[in-house]
This record gives sequence, C-alpha cells and structure tokens, in this order.
Amino acid sequence: MLSDEIVINGGRAMARSYAKINLTLDVLGRRGDGYHTVKMLMQTVSLFDLVLVDKISHGIALSSNLKYLPTNEKNLAYKAAELFFKRTGVSGGARIMIHKNIPVAAGLAGGSGNCAAVLCALNMLYNTDLSAEELCKLGAELGADVPYCIMGGTYLAEGIGEKLTRLPQMPRSTVLIVKPPINISTASIYEQIDSAEISEHPDTDAVIAAIGNGNIKGIADGLCNVMEAVTRVKNPIIGGIKKKMIGNGALGAVMSGSGPSVFGIFDSYKKAKLSADSFAYQYKDVFLVKTKN
Repeated sequence: MLSDEIVINGGRAMARSYAKINLTLDVLGRRGDGYHTVKMLMQTVSLFDLVLVDKISHGIALSSNLKYLPTNEKNLAYKAAELFFKRTGVSGGARIMIHKNIPVAAGLAGGSGNCAAVLCALNMLYNTDLSAEELCKLGAELGADVPYCIMGGTYLAEGIGEKLTRLPQMPRSTVLIVKPPINISTASIYEQIDSAEISEHPDTDAVIAAIGNGNIKGIADGLCNVMEAVTRVKNPIIGGIKKKMIGNGALGAVMSGSGPSVFGIFDSYKKAKLSADSFAYQYKDVFLVKTKN
C-alpha cells in the first residue's frame, strides 16, 4: 500500500507516487451513466513522482516543477485535498509540491497516483485513521484508477476500475516504457471504442494463471489492450514502437491505458538497456524500470 512508504518529518509527508502499466485491458460495455465497464490487470512499476505535503493552518496551495501543470481545482491532487478536508471535517490546510517524472497524459496513471499520494499523506499527517477501504472510497470519487494507486502492486480491476482483487505478486521483471511526443484524450478513446471493431480481446484469466505460476513468458504472451486498436489508427507510431521493442528482444509489448505509452517486458536487463538506448535517440520519455509489489 502506498501509505507504507510515506515518510513523515514533523508536519511534512514525503511520498513516492508510482506509475502503473496495464498488462491487459478489456472494455466490456457501457453503463447507463455513461461509464464503461472494464476488466484489466494493473501492475505498479518503479517510475515515480515525488509528492511533498506540508501541514498549514488553512487553504490549499499546489506547485509543480512543470509550469504547464494546473495548480488549482483542475488538478486531481488539489481535488484530493479539498475532498479530504470536506469529508473528514479536519480544520487545517495543505501545501503540496509535485515533482513530476511520470509523463503527463501518458496512460501511466500519473495524475491518479498524485491524487492517491495526497489522500494517504493527509490521512497520516492529520491522524484521521481512515482505513484502506475508506481511502479507496474517497479515491473512487476522484478517478477510477485512484483506488488502485492507493493499494499498488498486482491487481485485477473490474467495474469501472474501482473493484479490485489482489493477485499474487508478479515476478520482478525489467520493463521498458517509451512515450512518444503525442497526447491522447482518454475520454475521446472511450467515445470511439463503442463503435470500433475490436478483433482481439485479452485472455485475462490466462495471464492471471501465468502470474500465479511465475511465468514471465506467459505474462508477456498475454499482453493485450483493446484501446490500442483505437488509439493507433490515428497514431501509427505506437505500432512502430511495439515492433521495434520486440525486434530488440522484448518478450512482449503493448500500449498502456489509453496511451500513448508503450511498454515491453524483457527477460534480460542488458537487452532492455540496449533497447532503451536505441529509443533515446528519438524520444525524450524513455524509462527503464522494474515491476514493483
């Protein structure tokens, strides 16, 4: 759980907000309220943002190393602080600084992770003793990926993403993430997916079995994301990155979330590093990471 790694120094909480990848992602249908139901396997990786939260007497102040990042109620981390104080009735405030390493709008749950970090940090700073379940309920009001980011590790996510089932830990693996210089609107991809012809759906149960057996090759063989078929129509660069990763020795590669980030699983750090070096000539956002439980 994210809270387990938060460091408290007086009135300051220091949290690492980790990125996630989707080993599988299947969209099952659309509910009456407009939300889509999904079935997906989520995995934490070691890429992180640093989130510092300070207790202050009142108000919410947010800053970031990225000048273009919203620092008001348009930011999920800001909304998290607002919701925390509203629901707990705690008198106080928060000064939040986010140092971003995870690319924005990349399909890696960077914003959801920041949101989760703020909720967990404030819970510890103000001694409100909210349980993991209560924190997840708050998080679900802010975004479908937030409960997962609060828990972290290897999970099956269902419903709109908020129904979580913990799985055995995925064997520690080397993962290469490449985010091309394009931005993807998740809402736009969901709008298109209802009418899209999806020829391949993930066998999520087979990947769960491979995780349980510690079978990295089985996990890599089962990587599948139905959103990729929609996203890469207008962004063929995604298919090119996948092809190159596999050519470089990845056991499997797939787009994460609604994209545009692509990740590959490798059975050799050396192969992964050589692949990362080959991408670094073209792209700024190239990350060599490990799976994290």
